[in-house]
Amino acid sequence: MIRLGITGGIGSGKTIVCSIFERLGAPVYNADLRAKWLINNNTDLKLNLIQQFGEDSFKDGQYNTAYISKIVFGDSKKLALLNSIIHPTVFEDWKLFCEEHKSAPIVIKEAAIMLETESRFTVDQIALVYAPENIRIQRVMERDHISEATLRIKLNAQMPEEEKLSMVDYVIINDGEQSLIEQVQNLYSDLTASKNLK
Repeated sequence: MIRLGITGGIGSGKTIVCSIFERLGAPVYNADLRAKWLINNNTDLKLNLIQQFGEDSFKDGQYNTAYISKIVFGDSKKLALLNSIIHPTVFEDWKLFCEEHKSAPIVIKEAAIMLETESRFTVDQIALVYAPENIRIQRVMERDHISEATLRIKLNAQMPEEEKLSMVDYVIINDGEQSLIEQVQNLYSDLTASKNLK
């Protein structure tokens, strides 16, 4: 089994790429969605977050994202603490997912923040979904109905795409000109072929 990480900046098209992989037969684990689910459903995780960040960490039984965001925004120590609480549980959940799908030649882990964290060590190889910044800005503004100024704050908080390019094994270009399906199919074929050669 090859554990392939899929990452990319906001608006790059990670989810579309993962859906193509899924159609080809690769099970997909969405780390961000699973993290949200685990935070709300894993008792130990909930208690740990409340212990570290206070009762307001949950509102009406649900994770209070706005409250936590205010605490960790711009505070690297608090953010590191938050990640140290959440990530081990997500990593364990990912390990169980891989075990559950061990007969699949490739399993996909989709995560927005992979290269910036220890998440990169939980996969064998990483593919970056890359799109020029102007295209990503246009996509996200249309999708989320937010201003360019608000979006640029988010973009500036992320690792620059150019830096990511030097850290990954594969790049999938999503600029509206090159075929995403063809790129994903080729990568899937190359990975399954390399697995069979081992």
